[in-house]
Amino acid sequence: MTEDINKRLELEAQGITPQTRPDERRRYLGSLRERVYVRLTVAETQDPQAGRLFMQHFNDFKPYEILINGRMPQTQLVDQVISKCGQTNIAFRLINDQTAKTEPDATGILVVAKTALNRPRISIRQVYAPEMPKEELPTQHKKTLWQRIFNKNS
Repeated sequence: MTEDINKRLELEAQGITPQTRPDERRRYLGSLRERVYVRLTVAETQDPQAGRLFMQHFNDFKPYEILINGRMPQTQLVDQVISKCGQTNIAFRLINDQTAKTEPDATGILVVAKTALNRPRISIRQVYAPEMPKEELPTQHKKTLWQRIFNKNS
């Protein structure tokens, strides 16, 4: 036990502190899952429909910071996000370190808070799910008590 304490003190004296939840930080571009408001994968950044959905709700991101995977292929959405951030004074960062992956299911764009949000759904299509089409229920004309008693059709 004292060896662990001595080793920890030695590392902290050198300015090396252990990182909390390293696997989670690699998946979310250095941030934590609990801070994520919206997430787009690398594949979704190349999908025009997901891009439109993200840009439609851009004003919702004002209190947050946008993290962009700097290693993924440059897309039109990334250019739009960067220019829109400049116009609306929303903070953004390009992440080019080892946390930035290029697989299709890796994180492409994140909207994160400085503190925990603990949102159950963070995928763009879950956060801003399209409205379900409204179906009209067939209207059945119920017979009144008197119509049932006297067997009248109306």
